[in-house]
Amino acid sequence: MTESKSMILGCAGKSLTREEIKFYRNECPWAFILFARNISETEQIRDLVAEMRDCIGRPDALVFVDQEGGRVQRLRPPLAPNYPAGGALGALWRDDHDAGVRAAWLMARLHAFDLLRYGITADCLPVLDVPIEGASDVIGARAYGKDPRPVIELGRAAAEGLMSGGVLPVMKHIPGHGRAFADTHFELPTVDASLSDLQRHDFAPFRELSHLPMAMTAHVVYSAIDPKNPATTSGKVIDEVIRREIGFDGLLMSDDTSMKALSGDFPTKAAAILAAGCDLVLHCNGVFEEMAGIASRTKGLEGKSLERAKRAMTYIQKHDAAEETEIRAEFATYFDAVA
Repeated sequence: MTESKSMILGCAGKSLTREEIKFYRNECPWAFILFARNISETEQIRDLVAEMRDCIGRPDALVFVDQEGGRVQRLRPPLAPNYPAGGALGALWRDDHDAGVRAAWLMARLHAFDLLRYGITADCLPVLDVPIEGASDVIGARAYGKDPRPVIELGRAAAEGLMSGGVLPVMKHIPGHGRAFADTHFELPTVDASLSDLQRHDFAPFRELSHLPMAMTAHVVYSAIDPKNPATTSGKVIDEVIRREIGFDGLLMSDDTSMKALSGDFPTKAAAILAAGCDLVLHCNGVFEEMAGIASRTKGLEGKSLERAKRAMTYIQKHDAAEETEIRAEFATYFDAVA
């Protein structure tokens, strides 16, 4: 792992180009991420995942995906069932807390079954954002609820379900995306809430689940903490809030650097993210020139970042021997429309 660079990269298509293979071999990203454009059928996904790992000579390299359920789900039928969004689990929780928590665990355990059969070992879940009324729909129904309590309980269950199935969870978007009134794919939102409101509402789920191995930052400015920089590039937010107040000492990755919320060219973005205290720079869209820019300003994982990366890997080394058929049958008692 010592030769791995502090970045997670995507690729352009359903197989690697000669140029990508050479680039990954030379630059050695720590991990990879897949999107819908990279996915068609079973053997193609397995071959792509194996090809990625072969490039960097690490058969255990993590391959990430966003497999939440609802509208954010990269693998679809027949590769994986369509699952309900986090908001549907929240609705069940409001009717019956125990049923909601159990369904969240079951669904995440099923995600683990689905992903591992293709060699995918990390899921960008749970979503721990707590939306407020009127906020951008970029989170919307992806959230478990508009109050910290269901988000904490269902987020914990989802993380535990993934880990019990041998898949690494990534909580997002730390320290909280729920007040953003703009979609960070297109612009940078500023949150003007007081620090006390943020502490009580937005930070609470991350604080309760700060023991989890990985987290993804929010491209959001919190004016009460750092009025100039979004969390992703704010040393103050990362040090004072994420590391100290929330107490998260796991592996911290940026949200996607190809989103429009971050300004500057790609070398500038990568340098700012690492300088602020993120451990890893994430780039998702597979555009070669952008990845090259990211790679030009990243370095080998070292020090605390390397320790966190090694520790995160230990979370996926063991998983239970649960029966998939039984878990699917139980989950169907809560959501019988899944297909």
